[in-house]
Amino acid sequence: MILVGENINIMSQTIGPALRQKDPQPIQELARAETEAGVSWLDLNIGPARKAGDELMSWLVNTVQEVTNLPLSLDTTNPVAMEAGLKACQRKALINSVSLQPERLEKVLPLVKQYNASMIGLLWGVEGMPRDANERCLLAVDLIYKANQLGIPNENIWIDPIVTPVSVEINQITACFEFMSMLSDIAPDCKSIVGLSNVSNGTPAHLRPYLNRTCLAMLMKYGLYSAIADAFDPELVKLARGEMPQIVELVHRVMDGESPDLSSLSQQERNYVKTVRVLTGQSLYSHSWLEI
Repeated sequence: MILVGENINIMSQTIGPALRQKDPQPIQELARAETEAGVSWLDLNIGPARKAGDELMSWLVNTVQEVTNLPLSLDTTNPVAMEAGLKACQRKALINSVSLQPERLEKVLPLVKQYNASMIGLLWGVEGMPRDANERCLLAVDLIYKANQLGIPNENIWIDPIVTPVSVEINQITACFEFMSMLSDIAPDCKSIVGLSNVSNGTPAHLRPYLNRTCLAMLMKYGLYSAIADAFDPELVKLARGEMPQIVELVHRVMDGESPDLSSLSQQERNYVKTVRVLTGQSLYSHSWLEI
């Protein structure tokens, strides 16, 4: 599985000031560390970057490329900044992201075609968040059709069904899983990607890795291609590399309805089983779900 390191982000207390001051050291140190941690891509998130965003994105891309050869995912809502980053990229880039809002489609889809980039197709429609799996399917088909009209092949489209916080709405989590089970049928040759850490937003920091890891293992059941995730969770990286097959198998058995005897499992296995039950809606989420 392809892991995209999420850590070079303007919201970071370290990276945000470095971006504003154009201080390369913290950014390059982090880029090196993410590369050494084993991710396959680096996401560069500069946010809206309304003022001189093109200069910032170009500087950031060049700064990161000085210390790593990993391909880059460019993350900004500023299309001028996006194009500046695409021009600076030495390898094929990933545009994060293209939603179905008309202005976004009009300005960013041509950049995908012009620079032969890959794109994350974010299933966010004119009316906002899709309500269920069926609406996700409709949005995906619409987005792919519009991309294909411009000559963008399915191979360059990475569909993001939108993972939402488990602490907010479990029905959206289950709808995401349901959609993922149908994606290969409705979007042949498209890839899939999720913003994995979204599932644990709003939960205590020490509990977030359990949700992120288990969600990743669950999505692997549906052939997830890629996840934007924390590069510095070693267990998460091991899962993505296929180095924890017994855990993944256990997670999938529980998803299929098996109820293992918790007393026969290791602590690690119990944590995964309990978290699957939360993410499938079998158990209500609370900050103490691992203790129950």
